[in-house]
Amino acid sequence: MNANTKQNKVAIAVKNLDHTFGQGNLKKQVLFNINLEIRSGEMILMTGPSGSGKTTLLTLIGGLRSAQSGSLKVLDKELFGASTRQLAQARRQHGYIFQAHNLHHSLTALQNVRMGLEVHPEFSPKEMNEKAAAMLEQVGLGERVDYYPDNLSGGQKQRVAIARALVSRPKLVLADEPTAALDSKSGRDVVTLMQNLAREQGCTILMVTHDSRILDVADRIVNLEDGKLKPLNTVTA
Repeated sequence: MNANTKQNKVAIAVKNLDHTFGQGNLKKQVLFNINLEIRSGEMILMTGPSGSGKTTLLTLIGGLRSAQSGSLKVLDKELFGASTRQLAQARRQHGYIFQAHNLHHSLTALQNVRMGLEVHPEFSPKEMNEKAAAMLEQVGLGERVDYYPDNLSGGQKQRVAIARALVSRPKLVLADEPTAALDSKSGRDVVTLMQNLAREQGCTILMVTHDSRILDVADRIVNLEDGKLKPLNTVTA
């Protein structure tokens, strides 16, 4: 764990959180009394079987769904009871990395990364291009700024997705199975890259994964099974 983690403030505080899908006879509870605290600067991996509620919890923390109960405080903002506008504002503070990288195939690597800045009106078009190019350089794709996704490998596409998530220097990065489609080396490279860049920027990472090959990079591991959070485990070297 980072030496200063205990002194850092809380980045995510989830208390007594339940979540249900559907109505009437189709109603199904998928999260049960979730309580979780993550401090600024921590890298947390969330594991568990498919269908255990990991992605649902990640999307709630990311403001992509509305919290139905309890308390969900992210970066000092309470998301339970938040309006659509407030959720949109909260999302601007996050970097989100999807399993399938979700790049726009009609846009270049530079244009894809630039999208991570377009919700920030304080940047001019020139500044956005400069920041996007610099971030692609940091992830090792400085010579591929004008490449389209179809001309990039799987690992390179995920690097573009990481660059897009980090280009606005977010305080929180949420990642949903970012190594699922990658081979062992590419997966390790991607996670190490996320870890290094995020620590340089001082942000918190919460990553959903089934990939046992990368568990050693975590400060802590959270295990979710059948919608219930298991005790936290500390990773030791």
